[in-house]
Amino acid sequence: MKPAMLYKLVILIGILITGVADAAAHTIIVHPSLKVKNISQALQQAHNGDTILVKQGRYAVANLGIDKSVTLLGEGYPVLDGQMKGDVLIVNVNHVIIKGFHICNTNKGSLRNYAGIRCESVKNIIIENNRFNNTLFPVYLPKTSHSVVRNNVINGSSHENTTAMESGSGIYLWYASDILVDGNSVSGQRDGIYFEFSNGCTVSNNRCKNNYRYGLHFMFSDSNTYIKNIFSDNGAGVAVMYSGHIIMLQNRFEYNWGPAAYGLLLKEINDSRISDNIFGHNTTGIYMESCSRNQFSGNNFNMNGWALNILSDCTGNRFDHNNFTGNTFDVSTNGSPEQNSFDANYWDKYAGYDLNKDGIGDIPYYPVSLYSKIVENIPYAITLFRSFVVSLLDKAERAIPSLIPVSVIDHHPLMQQYRKS
Repeated sequence: MKPAMLYKLVILIGILITGVADAAAHTIIVHPSLKVKNISQALQQAHNGDTILVKQGRYAVANLGIDKSVTLLGEGYPVLDGQMKGDVLIVNVNHVIIKGFHICNTNKGSLRNYAGIRCESVKNIIIENNRFNNTLFPVYLPKTSHSVVRNNVINGSSHENTTAMESGSGIYLWYASDILVDGNSVSGQRDGIYFEFSNGCTVSNNRCKNNYRYGLHFMFSDSNTYIKNIFSDNGAGVAVMYSGHIIMLQNRFEYNWGPAAYGLLLKEINDSRISDNIFGHNTTGIYMESCSRNQFSGNNFNMNGWALNILSDCTGNRFDHNNFTGNTFDVSTNGSPEQNSFDANYWDKYAGYDLNKDGIGDIPYYPVSLYSKIVENIPYAITLFRSFVVSLLDKAERAIPSLIPVSVIDHHPLMQQYRKS
């Protein structure tokens, strides 16, 4: 190639690169007092990679489709009001960022999941630092992948008479994958966070409180990780079903009271790890049905009605190095000791001895009491709790160990609470 031709080619490439850089840095400012008065007008002018900066104010936005890969940035939390006409924002393309908005007033109804932000069949979406209220499904991600939902504040309907059936899930993933849900606060929704058929996701540092039904609810969703979340004061606690290879670490399940409320309900959960969590002040800390080959270690069960309720169809589950303190009943089960194993847990009701001072009790502990078996078969017997009759039963068990149900045995009970080093 001749030098003159090479020089012209270099100049042309430089011009193209400069043009691309300028296009990528293009920012469109939106405000009713400016030339670009609304987001729809800005989207018409925008190109992929542009930023649309929306100034503080209130904007009527209903069923607005985002069909370009842009950053939608709010300044001073501008209000995007759906006016009860449908969805608010609908993301139809990959590589979109939505940050810094107050999104409200979707339509209501049972025939469609009306959403504050709907992202369907897309990837590489970031939804961050937004506020939602009075939105049926604030964040709805059907068939979405490789995306982030972070640091959003979600409050349900402002109407006092709203019921669970009139409210949707705060963050709803359906057939999604590889989603990070981090640092969000969700209250006043039917379920705080709800997954269906969604795999490979991470849920961390969220706070789900005062939701009508579950703080967290997922079904048919494998290989997901839940770390350092707080689920408290929800109508029925947390329910996880029909899933496997789940990891739950350092979460708090607290203050979930009611006849059908659980800190954590596990139904057909297999090959999973539940460790270093706190279960406190729940009707039942963990309720298990048809669960197999799960590991429970380093958890603290404190001040629950029932710390553990394990049905007889649960097999191959292992409980070790957990602390049981202040619970009315530590374990309730209708299974046999061979089905699930307990070893090296701390039980505050254990009255054994440690002659060789190795920190392990010299006699086994049987955490299922005779009274708990009676309550299991005759629920109204709970009214006798702390009565003279129950006190006699406890004394009889200590005097005649053969009366103790042998449905659960911890052969190496710890003399002091377990603390992870």
